[in-house]
Amino acid sequence: MKITTLEEALKKIEKLEKENAYLREELEAARNRKMSGRKKHNEKWMNAYNDFVTCFENGMSIVDIAKRQNVSQRTIYRYKEYYDKLQEMS
Repeated sequence: MKITTLEEALKKIEKLEKENAYLREELEAARNRKMSGRKKHNEKWMNAYNDFVTCFENGMSIVDIAKRQNVSQRTIYRYKEYYDKLQEMS
């Protein structure tokens, strides 16, 4: 739709300003949202990983380590992948 009058232009501006305000609110809500998913290697993660290393090096199975730490086996495999990568580097 082509705007031909000042009145149409003002209505279009008003509509766009409302839409812009709405989108700003959505953006702010998205910025303030707590992110989920895997966390960085923070202190809690490192403590769990170090416990995994101790158990793994003492011959404990993946299943037993997962039960001990009350996490999924997939999490333990992530620890093992990280462990293997560090072993390759050293």
